[in-house]
Amino acid sequence: MGMKRQLQCFFLLGTVLITFFIICWDARRDGTFYLQKALQTDVTHLKMRQEHRRHIIRELCSAKSSLKFTEKLITFDKIPNKALDHLIVDDRHGVIYCFVPKVACTNWKRIMIVLSQNLKAPDGAPYLDPLDIPLKVVHNSTVHKTFNKLWRRFGRYSRPLMHHKLKNYTKFLFVRDPFVRLISAFRNKFVKPDEYFYNMYGSTMLQRYANISKTPDSVQEAFAAGIRLSFTHFIKYLLDPQTEKEKPFNEHWQQIYRLCHPCQIEYDFVGKLETLDEDTEHLLNILGLDNYIHFPPGYENRTAVDWERDWFANISVADRRKLYHLYETDFRLFEYDKPEALLHE
Repeated sequence: MGMKRQLQCFFLLGTVLITFFIICWDARRDGTFYLQKALQTDVTHLKMRQEHRRHIIRELCSAKSSLKFTEKLITFDKIPNKALDHLIVDDRHGVIYCFVPKVACTNWKRIMIVLSQNLKAPDGAPYLDPLDIPLKVVHNSTVHKTFNKLWRRFGRYSRPLMHHKLKNYTKFLFVRDPFVRLISAFRNKFVKPDEYFYNMYGSTMLQRYANISKTPDSVQEAFAAGIRLSFTHFIKYLLDPQTEKEKPFNEHWQQIYRLCHPCQIEYDFVGKLETLDEDTEHLLNILGLDNYIHFPPGYENRTAVDWERDWFANISVADRRKLYHLYETDFRLFEYDKPEALLHE
């Protein structure tokens, strides 16, 4: 009788364990299924986002669209070679990146250096970690292979080469809200002492728009004397017709469409700083590099769109509207909302 009771207990325990195992297995299988489903949905969403962004550009670049600007209908071959200096090429992986200053370009340039393996670290080996590359090296124009350098090397034979690469390589760029990008450029180049930007641009702005006839010889002297360029002076400089008669806009405030020519180059991927993490992960996955390269983390003090009202507080509504007109092509091509509140206060 005792033996029979023990067998019943073992049988009952075995049944409970098997049932528990089946339940756990089903739960795990269902969890895996739903995880896979979620990942598939996420990838589909990202693909649709890209198709939408590219569709908007194609539509607005068409001859029949309402958006009008000088460079819209010219062909790629009519773009001056110097204006192709922002197209960085990596022949090893078949990638072309149009860098836009103030749109995470430092880290993307780092990645392009790692991909190309053209630049050697002090130990003689190619850089493998983007963060190991010194900042002064990242922005050294001699480091990067650009379309403009193709022209310098191959002359009139360079255009067929460019067309071949544009047809066969994966082309991408990252963009940003135009007004926020301007604020970021001003903060970076004029709020902090920068000798080059003071000498090249700041002193001129102070003379013309702050009525300072004799500006200090250096940015350190200017800061020490309490002479600072204001955002209002900067905007006056951008709106002054005389500015571009003297020299083109600096790349930090040059319109994105003039840096990257989206109506002449059909980009395969359009990333945005506002969705940087998702877009970067998606792009590295498309390029098959997500297990090879990790995008460096951003920084917390990034200029945000909700700062606009404070920065534009001293800019007249009339000047805000002129500024929007100056950057309207970027707003519309890259589908950024028109800042109605700023333009109608």
